[in-house]
Amino acid sequence: MDEKVLVTGASGQLGALVVEALLARLPAAQVVALVRREEAAEALRARGVEVRLASYDDRDALEAAFAGIGRLLLISGTDFDRRVAQHANVIEAARAAGVGFVAYTSVLRAETSRLMVAEDHRQTEAALVASGLRYALLRNGWYTENYTASAPMAVAHGALIGAAGSARIASAARADYAEAAAVVLSAQQPESGRVHELAGSESFGLVGLAAVISAVSGKEVPYVDMSEAAYKAALVEAGLPDPIADLLASSDAAARDHGDLEGSGAELEALIGRVSTPLRASVEAALA
Repeated sequence: MDEKVLVTGASGQLGALVVEALLARLPAAQVVALVRREEAAEALRARGVEVRLASYDDRDALEAAFAGIGRLLLISGTDFDRRVAQHANVIEAARAAGVGFVAYTSVLRAETSRLMVAEDHRQTEAALVASGLRYALLRNGWYTENYTASAPMAVAHGALIGAAGSARIASAARADYAEAAAVVLSAQQPESGRVHELAGSESFGLVGLAAVISAVSGKEVPYVDMSEAAYKAALVEAGLPDPIADLLASSDAAARDHGDLEGSGAELEALIGRVSTPLRASVEAALA
C-alpha cells in the first residue's frame, strides 16, 4: 500500500493515537495529519508526519488539504450543534479532491442505538453512502476512558457515581479503536461498504468497575446509582461542560434502559489480533 493516508482531528485524543498506530504500519511519508491550528502541528511534525491545516467548517480549505490523499479517516467532530454539516463538508471535499477511500468513526449499532449521539452518526453514515465514495464504517463502542477518567475522583470522594443501573458495558480503550482504524486504513485493498461493529472483549457493570477501582486503589469505593438528572447535575457540579455531562448521563440511561453500550468484542479482536485492553489495566493507567 503506497497511498497517502490522512487522519482528521489528528491532534485529538483518538486522532493522535491513530497517527501513532499508522506510523507502526506505514512509512511516515505516507501519513498526513489534519489539524485546525498551527500550534497543534509541532509534535506531529516531530514524528515525521506531514501536517495540513483546515477546520471542518471550511469546505474549500478541506478540499485543498485533501489533494493527493488516497485514504482518509473522518473522526467525528465534537461540536454537537454543527457536526452533521461539518461532516458533510469533509465528505464533499473528499469527493471533490478525488480521495479513494473514507473511513468514518461512527457509533455501535448506529441504526438502532438510542444514544444521544446516534442520530448525528446515522445522518453522516447516510451522507457517506450517498456520496459514491468507497468507504468503511467504524462503529466504535464506548471508550473505557469515559468511565475510568472519573476513577481518581471516585477514590477521592469514596464513591463511583452513575446512572447505568445494572447495565453491561462492553467498552474498549481509545488505543484499541485507534489500532483498528489503522488496520483498516493500511490494508492492501480495504473493502468498500464494510461496516465494523466494534466493542470491547470484556463486559462490565458499574458495580464491577467500582470493585476494580477499589482493588487497584486499596480504598473501598462503592457504586452509587442515581437518576439520569441527578447524575448530570453531579457532573456539572464537578466541572464538566453541560453538553458533555448530558452526553454521559443520557448514555448511562440508554445503557440501563436499552443495552446500548453492550456488544461483542469479536470484530475488534479480529482486526487488532488480540483482546481489547483489560478493564483493570485501564483503571491502573487512570490511577497511576
